[in-house]
Amino acid sequence: MAKAKTNTEDYLRMYRQMVRIRTFEDNANQLYLSAKMPGLTHMYSGEEAVAVGICEALTDDDRITSTHRGHGHCVAKGAEFREMFCELLGKAEGYCRGKGGSMHIADQNHGNLGANAIVGGSMGIATGSALRAKLQGKDDVTVCFFGDGATAQGLWYEVMNMAALWKLPVIYACENNGYSEYTKTDEIAAGSIMARAEAFGIESHQVDGQDVLAVNDLTRKLAERARKGEGPFFIELMTYRYHGHHVGDINREYYRSKDEEKDWKENRDPIIRFRGWLVSEGIASEDEIEAMNAEIETDATEAVAYAEAAAYPPAEEVDMHVYAD
Repeated sequence: MAKAKTNTEDYLRMYRQMVRIRTFEDNANQLYLSAKMPGLTHMYSGEEAVAVGICEALTDDDRITSTHRGHGHCVAKGAEFREMFCELLGKAEGYCRGKGGSMHIADQNHGNLGANAIVGGSMGIATGSALRAKLQGKDDVTVCFFGDGATAQGLWYEVMNMAALWKLPVIYACENNGYSEYTKTDEIAAGSIMARAEAFGIESHQVDGQDVLAVNDLTRKLAERARKGEGPFFIELMTYRYHGHHVGDINREYYRSKDEEKDWKENRDPIIRFRGWLVSEGIASEDEIEAMNAEIETDATEAVAYAEAAAYPPAEEVDMHVYAD
């Protein structure tokens, strides 16, 4: 059972995990800008409290499904820097032997069923995972991460209907960062997103996605109820992505202002807010936090160097995991 986050060690772990995500993304962005990473990637910076608040409420046996903006989910669910960077660079020691890349990382050992480049593509997988748990009599819960833009996908309505009818242990977590790619959410989603889940009789909640403690408290309560057969649930997490839709989306003023971005970064940053709380509560000093930040930065730098020097998969693996033996 996931325990409540009530002591110093747990709070510091939540802070550490958020900084690990931010640091990972900063380094991933530099790999792209220096043309060392093939393809595009989608930064999770700004949304860290969502992934950490939720995943810290789960057990290692609980499952998650992720999205094209999935690095934060992977790290929050237990992924290591070295294997993550190897995957981004197409190296054999990556989580998917370098064949998944940024948008298809999976880590079965920690219950991460995988990221998915198809918008809303993991909704069926998450619901199927919850059905598996119920049929097998297991008590694990599955969290399905997706963005506000994915609520336009018909698959979500099909699986919500099934989950509600069968009372499946699944939590649909909508990361509403205000934009569906390059369009404001208000311009693509008519009415209330929460009301869409409520139409199926699914208990729904909205929470400040920049407040890691609020996210964690709500998720912990819902996860425990889901284990008792009271699911499914829906959470709309109000958050913000600092970067563009992808790393190449640099000139964004045609769809959102620099003043808006500045306001979120300076006044609503989840890491800054939580750091201030840790210091004010006497849980950690500024020096201790700075030391933690430096340690994480060193870990990331070393992991990047390791991944850059690591080997690519051999050519004979080209059809490995494509066909069944």
